[in-house]
Amino acid sequence: MSFQDKELQCSDCGATFTFSAEEQEFFQSKGYTNEPKRCPACRQARKAERYGSSGGYRVRQMFPAVCAECGKDTEVPFEPREGRPVYCSECFNKIRTNR
Repeated sequence: MSFQDKELQCSDCGATFTFSAEEQEFFQSKGYTNEPKRCPACRQARKAERYGSSGGYRVRQMFPAVCAECGKDTEVPFEPREGRPVYCSECFNKIRTNR
């Protein structure tokens, strides 16, 4: 299938942008059936709005903890609760593989 550049209108800002043949081929390879509604600038702004300005990746908050197995200081992606063991990644992997 031969693709040709298309001029589309952004649904957010109303600007005209080019949906290139290369982009169309990429969309088809990913199985996308709809054309983009937003221009590249509005798409980038929407991503930043949704995911923050960290490039689309959310920064996970880490909490300090002491491993219940080896006693090493570590950080975990959840707030440890009193009475529940917390493990460093090495000990956690050992325990998980032994199950």
